[in-house]
Amino acid sequence: MALGVISRPLISTLFEYGQFTLNDTLMTQRALVAYSIGLLGLILIKVLAPAFYSRQDIKTPVKIAIVTLILTQLMNLVFIGPLQHAGLSLSIGLAACFNAGLLYWQLRKKQLYQPQPGWYLFLIKVIIAVILMSTVLWSGSQLLPDWSTGSMWVRIGRLFLLVIVGIVVYFASLIAMGFKIKHFIKRID
Repeated sequence: MALGVISRPLISTLFEYGQFTLNDTLMTQRALVAYSIGLLGLILIKVLAPAFYSRQDIKTPVKIAIVTLILTQLMNLVFIGPLQHAGLSLSIGLAACFNAGLLYWQLRKKQLYQPQPGWYLFLIKVIIAVILMSTVLWSGSQLLPDWSTGSMWVRIGRLFLLVIVGIVVYFASLIAMGFKIKHFIKRID
């Protein structure tokens, strides 16, 4: 979420110098926002697919990958016209989320995974923290001076400040909702 929200400040700070213009920044931003939509899906695929491989089940993830590939190509046809290059990024991101969703569904269907009690409440807390962090990041990026002004070090400083504020808000909101570090530590019973 943070990557999509601060995409303009990030791209402007890293690249908008010399021949890389504001238009280039805006075009790159569109693609980065579209990619950021699928980042969680890509991460979840890396977590969920090994559950099948560990059980010597290679067919299920491969079948899901083939369906996902076909869906990606269909979405490319739909999104490229109106969204241009960002349509490619969006189709890849949405397909990754679809792939992760199918992997999760198959794990549940085959009774290979059962969420522990309290997992859904934990997920809700994380979503609330992400929404709060994203709101602060967006507001902060609007309040700070234009991202294409200032030297590289001034821009990096502003971006660093924005990222630190986002991190603080995220973890402070989790702590306020009762989060403890031990929630991430695996217990061996």
